[in-house]
Formats: sequence, structure tokens, C-alpha cells
Amino acid sequence: MSTALTLEHMRQDIAAMLHEDPQDILDDDNLIDLGLDSMRVMTLATRWREAGAPIEFSEMASVVTLGQWWSLIERAQQNGR
Repeated sequence: MSTALTLEHMRQDIAAMLHEDPQDILDDDNLIDLGLDSMRVMTLATRWREAGAPIEFSEMASVVTLGQWWSLIERAQQNGR
């Protein structure tokens, strides 16, 4: 992966998908309530996995906030996944 995936990069990707300003996407916002459906979550999971992030759609589907997704990625990286 040439550029590490960051929390802010994830926020920007989500905001672009929802046609929102990144600063309006908070770490604890329920992304489903903001309009992120399962197809969009799958698209994000694929994009981030292709960028080298150790995350699966099934993991992302089990939680609903950006902060929770970031925690999943950090935990997987610490476990050497």
C-alpha cells in the first residue's frame, strides 16, 4: 500500500459517497442513519481492502460508526493481519 489508510481518508470517502462535507461525518455518527446502505458499505470495504486495509465487509456490517470501523482496522493491524 503506497499511502496508509487514515481515519480522515475514510471520513472523506464516506462523505463523498453520501454527498456530504467530511467535517459533517463524526466518529460516532450512525452511518446507516446518514444514508449509507449495504451496497455502499461493500464498495467502501472493497476500496479500502484494495488499498491494503485489513477489513472485511462482514466486520463492517456488524458496527455502524466510522470510529468503530477505524477500531476494527487498528486492531487487525496490531494483530498482524
